[in-house]
Amino acid sequence: MTERSAHVVIVDCFSQPQVRPGHFVIACGDGNSSLVSLRWSRWGPASAVATGLNEVNDCKPYCAAGRFHSYPVTVRLDQPRPWKKHPHKHYTQMRLVYTHGSPYGHQRTVTYQLWP
Repeated sequence: MTERSAHVVIVDCFSQPQVRPGHFVIACGDGNSSLVSLRWSRWGPASAVATGLNEVNDCKPYCAAGRFHSYPVTVRLDQPRPWKKHPHKHYTQMRLVYTHGSPYGHQRTVTYQLWP
């Protein structure tokens, strides 16, 4: 196994592998939720951990006229699985823990299943 194939990656909205990205779009369809200012304290074969901000559009009165608000989060990536398109494993789960308030309608902890 080459060093490159040993990497665990997160797959972005354009099906590109990312390692320790500084930002990451969660809502690929409309861009109304993104992670920014990510600082990774761990990026390993089983999990990755970062702190940063989740920028979320409030969509009031509708998304095109909405405002973005920033919420501090801890991000944890885990459950790596083989990625069929590339010789990498990719994280398949993302957990956000809001550390100082959360977007309207969100719990303090939110878990997303990641693509592909």
